[in-house]
Amino acid sequence: MIAKTSGGAELSLLPAMSNRHGLVTGATGTGKTVTLQVLAEQFSNTGVPVFLADVKGDLAGIAVPGSRTAKMDERLQRLGFSEPEWRAAPVQFWDIYGSNGFPVRATISDMGPLLLGRLLGLNDTQQGVLTITFKVADEGGLPLLDLKDLRAMLKWVAENAKQIGTEYGHVSSASVGAIQRALLEIDQQGGEQFFGEPMLDVHDLMQLDPHGRGIVNILAAERLIQAPKLYSTFLLWLLAELFEMLPEVGDPAKPRLVFFFDEAHLLFDDAPKALLDKIEQVVRLIRSKGVGVYFVTQNPGDLPDDVLGQLGNRIHHALRSATPKEQRSVRAAADTLRPNPALDTVRVMGELSVGEALVSLLDQTGSPRPVERAWIVPPASQIGPIADGDRATLMRSSTAQRRYEQSIDRDSAFEQLKARAAQSSETSGTTSKSGGAARRGDGSLTDVLFGSTGPRGGRREGMLQAAAKSAARSVGSGIGRQILRGLFGSMLGGSRR
Repeated sequence: MIAKTSGGAELSLLPAMSNRHGLVTGATGTGKTVTLQVLAEQFSNTGVPVFLADVKGDLAGIAVPGSRTAKMDERLQRLGFSEPEWRAAPVQFWDIYGSNGFPVRATISDMGPLLLGRLLGLNDTQQGVLTITFKVADEGGLPLLDLKDLRAMLKWVAENAKQIGTEYGHVSSASVGAIQRALLEIDQQGGEQFFGEPMLDVHDLMQLDPHGRGIVNILAAERLIQAPKLYSTFLLWLLAELFEMLPEVGDPAKPRLVFFFDEAHLLFDDAPKALLDKIEQVVRLIRSKGVGVYFVTQNPGDLPDDVLGQLGNRIHHALRSATPKEQRSVRAAADTLRPNPALDTVRVMGELSVGEALVSLLDQTGSPRPVERAWIVPPASQIGPIADGDRATLMRSSTAQRRYEQSIDRDSAFEQLKARAAQSSETSGTTSKSGGAARRGDGSLTDVLFGSTGPRGGRREGMLQAAAKSAARSVGSGIGRQILRGLFGSMLGGSRR
């Protein structure tokens, strides 16, 4: 049970319908955060892992048992609720910056040019240059793992722009410079810490505790939310990873994971149509992977209609209606709920108290139930933040500490291009001393991609030859899929490595 009407009717979210996605809305201070906490507890108790972003620091309290207070006792008595069985949910803390949770990382290659271009705020021309850079790196077998890899690759592409232009299209130095400047800004927002290895394995988000309860994965996002594009792009990348890595399961008895997207409007603000189309696709398709996506935002109007239409479970807290524009928003929000003849939805939506909501959940057939006015039940865990010492204690007991705490900087595009440049310089010097032999080691695109012959007749391997050998070894060892583009990787322009 997640809510109860004043008449005593209990409203529950059916596990089998939980991967039909959902929406939690309401103005600031109306109770969305506590509702999110209650939902996370409910899913965890039914054996469903959860991922959520804690943008205010309030949701960390789910890791600590709640307790009786005078205010809680008054509320329980007034609403006719039983006292909860106070207990904590099993949690795992994550943090892009690595301070309030274990580091979360992704590689540049896995992010892909479309998502990365959106993160960098590129125009169409700059986006095209970034896509060419990924293409050349991909075909040359140069892993783009972190920001220094991408910077080195952009520099190389700019230096070989003429040759690359004949194959892939014009590459302007101005566009490369604009991308490099945008990378500096992302670096200042924490990109240097986010991009790299070890990359997050999404299966680590889908764990159960020894009692069969789903782990609640909490992303510490108080700092991250101050970089809204990095925040929203990271969450969308994570959805893409889930889609690409998880097998089809159809309609399971309960979700494999529930993913809460708080401050959901940030995902759609200024997003190009191509990206909006991909977001709509992933929301529609990821349900078959057993993942439920729940958007949390102030107003349903923050979401595109194509996305909004796929969210079957709805919890609407109060919306402000002081201005004509807000009144239109309230009417539009009311129209998204299945009508209840006994309820004036538009009027009620503007007068709901804190912790009260209009609730419409899916029934056993997948149809929305008529909307009900109800009170959200109190959580069994603590409402509000936890002490830093409690967080540190929980983190020390986690197995993720051994896997993710230390970054890895393996041989990738930066190191390989640096080595090739040194080798080319050495060969050029040797050729000059030999008295006019044909120069094949001058760093041209042909030499780098297809190899060259040294002054003594030795053959130097090119990028494409090295990539082919690497691919053959990978396929032979059973991990060739990591260098192939999966369905969603293709949709977003990423390349798994």
